[in-house]
Amino acid sequence: MSEQVTHYQVWDKTVRLFHWVNVICVLCLIAIGVAILNTKALGVTNDGKILLKTLHIYFGYVFAINLLWRIIWGFIGSRFARWKMALPFGADYKAQLKAYIDGARNNKPVEFLGHNPIGRLMVGLLFLLMSLQAITGLVLAGTDMYMAPFGNTFKHMVAIDAASVDLVKPYSKEGIDQAAYTEMRDLRKPFVTVHYYVFYSLLAAIILHLVGVLVAELRERNGLVSAMITGKKVFAEKPFDAE
Repeated sequence: MSEQVTHYQVWDKTVRLFHWVNVICVLCLIAIGVAILNTKALGVTNDGKILLKTLHIYFGYVFAINLLWRIIWGFIGSRFARWKMALPFGADYKAQLKAYIDGARNNKPVEFLGHNPIGRLMVGLLFLLMSLQAITGLVLAGTDMYMAPFGNTFKHMVAIDAASVDLVKPYSKEGIDQAAYTEMRDLRKPFVTVHYYVFYSLLAAIILHLVGVLVAELRERNGLVSAMITGKKVFAEKPFDAE
């Protein structure tokens, strides 16, 4: 006789759409970012660099808008979309963590509809890293390629005068006040550093996230992976965080 299971709706359409748009953006940003970091080894010309960076920025815009919408949805969305159920803070999280640890100690694993306590730690880390990457990326888009939202401000900063602003272009010295340009590049340096190291930190976090999802899927078999497509998970017993 087959085991009786119950299907629970967990992830709403907005969360699922965010997830897959984010996956596509991150993969494209990583691929283009690696190419940008290796332009010398690849023999890429200045025009090629401009093309790569422009593509990187456009994918970055989609990434940042998608991320911003998910952050907003965390305050107004469905139960498991909300930050109260996703981040590792608050009384609910403490109760879940205690139950999770007690279950592990007693060899009676506790299951969760939403993210388990370890998963919530990973969610917090991923959103922190993605937010840092989005913010620094938008600043770098302005300082390097003079693209929105800060590009026009940096153009005015480095131009010789107001009449020279339209002459300021990526990889060109025309219309540029060299002292102002050097000052702008110095201002840019900490953003480059953060963007660079967060890039590798995000890569490591993504790998850890994928490993964690795979282990949980094989161990729990409640549809963790498919839930990001269907929105539903299945359980033989009532999950800890079910209402």
